[in-house]
Amino acid sequence: MKSSVEALRSQLISILADGEFHSGQELGLQLAVSRATISNHIKALGTLGLDVHRVTGKGYKLAAPLNLLCKHNLQRLLVDTPFLDIEILNVTDSTNAYVKTKMPELSSGYVCLAEAQTAGKGRHGRPWVSPYGASLYMSMYWHFAGGYAALGGLSLAVGVIVAETLQQFDIENVQLKWPNDIYIHNKKLAGVLIEVEGHMEAGCDCILGIGLNMALPPATAGIDQPWIDLASASSEVIDRNVFSAALIAHLHTGLKCFETAGLSPFIDTWRALDLYAEKPVKLILGKREIQGIGKGIDSNGAIKVLTDSGLEVFHGGEISVRSN
Repeated sequence: MKSSVEALRSQLISILADGEFHSGQELGLQLAVSRATISNHIKALGTLGLDVHRVTGKGYKLAAPLNLLCKHNLQRLLVDTPFLDIEILNVTDSTNAYVKTKMPELSSGYVCLAEAQTAGKGRHGRPWVSPYGASLYMSMYWHFAGGYAALGGLSLAVGVIVAETLQQFDIENVQLKWPNDIYIHNKKLAGVLIEVEGHMEAGCDCILGIGLNMALPPATAGIDQPWIDLASASSEVIDRNVFSAALIAHLHTGLKCFETAGLSPFIDTWRALDLYAEKPVKLILGKREIQGIGKGIDSNGAIKVLTDSGLEVFHGGEISVRSN
């Protein structure tokens, strides 16, 4: 029952995606349901973050057209990327959680994208607001044969890969916040969440989750820090399929590089894009707060902070930008 409801809503959204008016009668005929059923499903779309306008005599229309993901388009754009396995979900709780259920059957490079998440998450279990069709919600699976020891600085390398993809689209002022966020004009654009399963000496299964704001509705609620999206950062309209394909291709290339050379090839770029280089920082480490001046990262990706006690190096924690 749930799958049939989701399938119908997906079809309904696909029709409305053009941003034009569609009457309830027209929608009912196309989907073989009553106008009352259409009305009920339209109301439910609001829970996915979709703003649907209803005008008597005209019908229903989205506040803005949607740029929906398309597997065929992605495959066409990624024809030169080997061993490609892409899955596009309509609505899921979390792409990372979905990939975790499928790991035993996956090969490195598998990608899951979703139009919306109902329980998207960032670091430390914080919610990741995921309105329908408004952003990039993606998880990639990668197996590292070297075990945990081979993963030092992985989130920083992925951050560099995201930043370089953005620069390919002429996005300016991209910066990186240690250890896993991408910023523009001191506002958060994207985050990386890496989850690992495996053993210290044996191979590790990694899920690399990336959330990136593409065109969030202006009234988006629930984000507890300043944010920005690509729609406001770029003078050009960036197609979600084109950007997703470029990011997937960069990840394939970058992760293969990381497998063989670790963080080293990414360090110079990360340092050049360091948001808090030579700036005051507050590092939250459990119940501790360390304040000082950011001094970049060491060769392992640990953050260096000049405190009253001298130069200190930290492998965990995060720089706080949230109000107390």
